[in-house]
Amino acid sequence: MTENGATSSKPQTEGGGELTKELLERQRPEEHKEKHFLSSERVRDIILGVSDGLTVPFALAAGLSGAESTSRIILVAGLAEVVAGSISMGLGGYLAAQSEADHYMRELKREEKEIIDVPDLEAAECGEILAQYGVEAEEAEPVVRALTRNPHHWVRFMMKFELGLEKPEETRAIQSAATIAASYAVGGLFPLLPYMVISSATHAVIASVVVTLAALLLFGYVKAYFTGDDKAPIKSALQTAFVGAMASAAAYGIARLIH
Repeated sequence: MTENGATSSKPQTEGGGELTKELLERQRPEEHKEKHFLSSERVRDIILGVSDGLTVPFALAAGLSGAESTSRIILVAGLAEVVAGSISMGLGGYLAAQSEADHYMRELKREEKEIIDVPDLEAAECGEILAQYGVEAEEAEPVVRALTRNPHHWVRFMMKFELGLEKPEETRAIQSAATIAASYAVGGLFPLLPYMVISSATHAVIASVVVTLAALLLFGYVKAYFTGDDKAPIKSALQTAFVGAMASAAAYGIARLIH
């Protein structure tokens, strides 16, 4: 009962406190698991590899067809490009991921030094960061004190919320290289499939256009799903197919002009 005789709706424990931990646990959902099929980095690598894999060999095959090359020549040249492109893209992904890891370590060392050299300034920055999320100064003060008592968590907080940097996985560079290279190789095979079964380059290029545009449309649609743009999958599919079509048309037209 409250002082005015009304019954309080706030659950009480035996000691008159707030809800016990046990009651809080009961109120939580029985099971809540985050469901993520792939990490954002892995999705980005796959998109990069497949998009280039579909477009570059497609443009090369179209260009060679415009130069009136045979299906065998186009197939050999296309496969060579897929191998070379996979290696090049994989190495590029490795170097990019390694550079990100090196940058993270440099910034980490700088932050570790700053919380020792200028702890008051870094603590003030913590408060400013929390203020950006609507936390008032008096509410932020105990949070800042708790952070500053643990240098490890303090540095992690500053790295994430001040610099926007997440610690990369130790195997990130290798994973990125392998993912991009494999995705490029898989994507690069689609434009070349018709040349494996059709001896006439004139007929094969038409089949290659159909197969590759279908693959680009499907890829663009799936890409929209994984990137969270599920409201415009058709737009994403058409944009992806348009880019591939323009690249192959340009290559074919230039080859015909030169030839």
